[in-house]
Amino acid sequence: MMVLPDDHTLTEDGLSLQQPEGRILLIACGALAREILALKAANGWAHMDLHCLPAKLHLWPDRIPDAVEDAVTRLGAGYARIFVVYADCGTGGLLQARCDALGVQMVRGPHCYAFFDGVDDFTARAEDEMTAFYLTDFLVRQFDAFVWKPMGLDRHPELRDMLFGNYERLIYQAQTDDPELDRKARDCAARLGLAYERRFTGYGELATALRALA
Repeated sequence: MMVLPDDHTLTEDGLSLQQPEGRILLIACGALAREILALKAANGWAHMDLHCLPAKLHLWPDRIPDAVEDAVTRLGAGYARIFVVYADCGTGGLLQARCDALGVQMVRGPHCYAFFDGVDDFTARAEDEMTAFYLTDFLVRQFDAFVWKPMGLDRHPELRDMLFGNYERLIYQAQTDDPELDRKARDCAARLGLAYERRFTGYGELATALRALA
C-alpha cells in the first residue's frame, strides 16, 4: 500500500501480512513521499510499500529515531526487508545507531540536500557553500509551513537579517523541471534577501539507493 505524507498508520488490508517474501517496506520522511512515489511508478516497484512519517519531525530531530523504531516494530513483520528513507537529518548519528540496532538499512549522508546532490559532490563543495541556504522541491512548495512560519518571520520580519544575515545565496536543488516551482523558489530567495541559484539534481542518490534495494 502506498501511504501519503503525514499518515501515521497503514490500514489492515494494505499490509503485506500474508506474503512477506520479497516485499520491501520503505519507512520514509513525508518530505520525500512525492519523489519516492514517482520512482516507484517509473520503475514498476510494486513490491515496495511506502509508509511515511510526518515531515514536521524535522523540527524535532531528536524524535526521529523513536518514530522510526515504532514504525519498524509495528509494521515490519509483514515484510522481508525494511529500508529507512532518512539520512542523519540532524539526529547526530542516533538514527544510524538505532537502525543498526534494529537491523535495518538507511540512506547514507547527513541530510536530503546531500543525497539529492550526491553525498561526495555535496561534501566536496561544502566549504565553498558554507553561506548557502538550500531548498528542495518539497521545501519550495512548503516554504511558509517549514521555514517562514516556524522561524517566526511571518510575525517578526525583523528577524530575517538576524537569522539569515550570514547567508549569501539560496540554492534550489530541483528534483523536477517545473517553471512554477522555479518561480516560487526565486520568490523565496527574494523574501530572504539572498541571491538565487537553481541546481537541477533530479532524484540523486535517493534513486540510486532504491534501485540497489529493488
